[in-house]
Amino acid sequence: MAMYQANLVQDRLRAMHASLSDPGAIELVPVRTTGDRILNRQLAEIGGKGLFTKEIEEALLDRRIDLAVHSLKDMETFLPEGLVIDCVLARDDPRDVLVSRAGTGLAELPRGARVGTASLRRRAQLLQRRPDFDIIPIRGNVNTRLAKLQAGEIDALILALCGLQRLGRADVASEILSREQMLPAVGQGVLAIESRDDDSDVRNLVAPLNHPETAFCIAAERAMLAALDGSCRTPIGGLAIIAAGELVLDALLLSPDGTAERRGHVSGPPEIAAALGHELGMTLRRGAGPEFGFDT
Repeated sequence: MAMYQANLVQDRLRAMHASLSDPGAIELVPVRTTGDRILNRQLAEIGGKGLFTKEIEEALLDRRIDLAVHSLKDMETFLPEGLVIDCVLARDDPRDVLVSRAGTGLAELPRGARVGTASLRRRAQLLQRRPDFDIIPIRGNVNTRLAKLQAGEIDALILALCGLQRLGRADVASEILSREQMLPAVGQGVLAIESRDDDSDVRNLVAPLNHPETAFCIAAERAMLAALDGSCRTPIGGLAIIAAGELVLDALLLSPDGTAERRGHVSGPPEIAAALGHELGMTLRRGAGPEFGFDT
């Protein structure tokens, strides 16, 4: 998946800049992260989603690479000093999908069905709707997870639709889950380009790829998440859209077992996206008790 995403950005840069059309003008540098290597433990146990970016950001800061391509949902809300994200590609479909061995939808899964996911957000939303489910922690790439499904280790999987689409595997989806059924992760469906804040040449090079509407939406989502101090230990969903010129942000905060929830909604001009997201995050946090992992 990471190489697909890097190649996508490479192709778009070459299409945008004639000077990069030469095959040797751009070098792809694979970086294997801790999150990629350790697959037998949950992210919350080993340091959180920053484990997918740590080694990559070190390579940026050490100037071994000039830019990094990330799935934005895997990134911490606060970047290391000296690094910026000021370019995001137009958002792909942010929804989650159910993939079941029987080809049935969420409502048709039998009582006690084993559903695989490594996400606390997905786990909590599944248990909120179907507390009878047996949620099985499962990590690894898409093909690894699908193989476990076919082997009968689980009855169903929850995956991101955009990931399946990028791999040409969207046909395996049994049901596309609406935002009412499963609110996506903050930044889901967005590819972000990270660079050094002092590297104006690279930042100018990638600037034409930036999608302003997506940038407004993720600014709101990430500000909301930052206000909640969100991590992979906290089940949080959030999705912003722009409709009729107005930014609309929906957010969901759940207890890990899905028995308690707080929902929030805010709207306003896209130009104040971050302020809107911060406002909603603080509102949710003020009303959250110990069941959500907050002291106040």
